[in-house]
Amino acid sequence: MPDEAANEAANEAANEAGGLRKIIHVDMDAFFASVEQRDNPELRGKPVAVGGSGGRGVVAAASYEARKFGVKSAMPSVTAKRLCPDLIFVRHRFDAYKEASRQIRRIFEHHTPLVEPLSLDEAYLDVTQDRLGIGSATRIAELIRQEIRAKTRLTASAGISYNKFLAKIASDQNKPDGIFVVRPGEGADFVAGLPIRRFHGVGPKAEEKMRRLGIETGADLATKDIAFLRSNFGSFADYLYRAARGVDLRPVSAHRVRKSVGGERTFSEDISSGAALRETLENTIEYVWESIERTKARGRTVTLKMKFNNFKNMTRSKSVTHWIETKEEWAKLARELLEEALPLPMPIRLMGLTLSNLDHGEEGQKEDSAQLSLL
Repeated sequence: MPDEAANEAANEAANEAGGLRKIIHVDMDAFFASVEQRDNPELRGKPVAVGGSGGRGVVAAASYEARKFGVKSAMPSVTAKRLCPDLIFVRHRFDAYKEASRQIRRIFEHHTPLVEPLSLDEAYLDVTQDRLGIGSATRIAELIRQEIRAKTRLTASAGISYNKFLAKIASDQNKPDGIFVVRPGEGADFVAGLPIRRFHGVGPKAEEKMRRLGIETGADLATKDIAFLRSNFGSFADYLYRAARGVDLRPVSAHRVRKSVGGERTFSEDISSGAALRETLENTIEYVWESIERTKARGRTVTLKMKFNNFKNMTRSKSVTHWIETKEEWAKLARELLEEALPLPMPIRLMGLTLSNLDHGEEGQKEDSAQLSLL
């Protein structure tokens, strides 16, 4: 079925169901570290961190054994080692992660054409009309998790609900290797009981500000009107207002024509050190290049975006007169943009990288709607 027809079918099905969709958010468990433990039996059951172990290294991903000690992504490696003296560092193997991701993507597409990847290790699926006629989103999620385990020897967690916001939060509810459902009519109550830090996009600085304003839970947030939120959080306010009510009208967008190919990452903790920024950029370069290669995109402009912990953005761009067709040139331009921006005036909570000014070619240069979770 063509992508446009698939989207139209999903829209019609949603209308027939009173506007409700059946959305699954699948999130692989400690993906990078789990691939390393799968491929190296000596690492299984041990605390593992993917990233550099040197004095300027940064943890890109941590196994659940390491997380028990407080080790987490974007953390300086020296800090991680201090928290967990037995921590084992391994270097990235992007080819292995990409291959596992391709296997997982094929499993998703066996059940629905409406797949919106967020990164190599997570995606939204709209199963309002599933390809196998199963009907139950919960049953489909269970089958997908079983198939992922059987074909990749990795585990995944899933959240099921009637919109993307709720499904994403639900997938984190019973991690690792768990499943959670937020049914129609339960969204507002589910959100009301959540600590504000569980809202996607609310980092430590935003949480701290909210606490000062008397906002600690979804219920607290729901008491604030839109004028109050806009005066304190600017453009972030509209998202917060809807999220506090369990509302999210965004469709699952599979293969839409894009003006750019890119990804961005909101950090669990704000970062400011040059070492952490450079490490994060290298991860971003690798991931976004995977999308560029997959779609055969060619562009002339590279843009680096950084959002500071006061929610203000800074962007830097470089354009060339020819098509950027090699990863080496793509990476060189991205690195130059970061070096020109350093030192930063304050810590950042988000970094993004895009290729734009695209040559759409005969196929319209279709690309997944991706906001990459990089660390």
